[in-house]
Amino acid sequence: ENLMAPIKNPLSSPIKNPFNLDKIPFFREKKKDRKNIALLVDGPNMLRKEFQIDLEVVRDILKRYGDIKVGKVFLNQYASDKLVEAIENQGFEPIIGSGDVDVRLAVDAVELIFSPTIDTIAIVTRDADFKPVLAKANAHGKETIVFGAEPGLSIALKNVADFVIVYDGNEWHEVTKASDREI
Repeated sequence: ENLMAPIKNPLSSPIKNPFNLDKIPFFREKKKDRKNIALLVDGPNMLRKEFQIDLEVVRDILKRYGDIKVGKVFLNQYASDKLVEAIENQGFEPIIGSGDVDVRLAVDAVELIFSPTIDTIAIVTRDADFKPVLAKANAHGKETIVFGAEPGLSIALKNVADFVIVYDGNEWHEVTKASDREI
């Protein structure tokens, strides 16, 4: 009952945005109720050829929840110039660090938890290392969303986030806590 309709990944489907989210009047009319979202992307974990994650689709899905005020993609030093340019062209801020990006992403996330202008923390990852960040966000009244991919999405992340949206190789779908228990 609470499941989100599947959204096709444009890399495997010509339908870029089958819901025309920009044209749903509800979202324009209820502007005062919309959430301000910080979107943080674990690049090395999620922007991999085997997943074919399209950040524009992630953005389209988030438009259902609110407005993205912060959009950062964390990358390691091995990220190609082409990837960095694509991320910038999509309107995201690439953050390039040496080695593991998890600590930098976590530090930025905690800073955003304490920002009064952010209502929702959305993290694109499969990594259980971000469970404490999501728990801290929840404890401070922030809504949390995880975008993940199978295989390999942490069960701990699924259990701590308010919303979990998963790409299974064909389509995006929302997983609810109740449907997790039924499986």
